[in-house]
Amino acid sequence: MRRILVVGVTGAGKSTLARAVSDRLGLPYHEMDALYFDGPGWSVNAALAEDVAALTAEPRWVFDSLGYPEVRDLMWERADTVLWLDYPRRIVMPRILRRSLRRTVMREVVYAGNRETWRDWLTRQHPAWWAWSQHRARHREIERRVHDPRFAPLKTHRFGRPAAAARWLAAL
Repeated sequence: MRRILVVGVTGAGKSTLARAVSDRLGLPYHEMDALYFDGPGWSVNAALAEDVAALTAEPRWVFDSLGYPEVRDLMWERADTVLWLDYPRRIVMPRILRRSLRRTVMREVVYAGNRETWRDWLTRQHPAWWAWSQHRARHREIERRVHDPRFAPLKTHRFGRPAAAARWLAAL
C-alpha cells in the first residue's frame, strides 16, 4: 500500500480515514477538494489535471477521493489500493448534516477562503443535497470501477460500516 485512494460518497469520512492512513503509514496526504477549489466563489483549479498528474506520479500518496471526472481514470490507473467507504445513507446523512451545519454556523473556512452559507443549503450543489442525490450513482460508479478489468490489479478494501473501517485501521 503505497498509492491509496479513499473513496465513497460525500460525508462518508474519506478525509478522516485518508489522514489517519497517511499518519499511520507515513504517506503524503492530498485533499482533493483543496486541489479542486482554488479561489473565492468556489472557483475551480484550471490546472487540476496537471497538479494531480504530478502528485500521482510520486511513488507514495493517499488521496481522499474517487477523483473528479477529468482526473478519475488517471488516479485509478496509478493507485495500488482502494479503501471504499460503502456506507448507507442512514450513516452518511447525519454526518454530512452535522458537518455542514457546524461549518455554516461557525463560518468555517473550507477551501481557498470559501465558506458554506445558509443560502448554499438551498442549492443542488450543497454537500447535503449532493450526498443524498448522488449516493446511488456514486455507489454504482465505484462498484463498476472495482470490477473493471483495467483496475483489476488494485487491492480493494470495502467497508460497509464505520466500525469495520476502524477495525481495519487499528490492525494496520
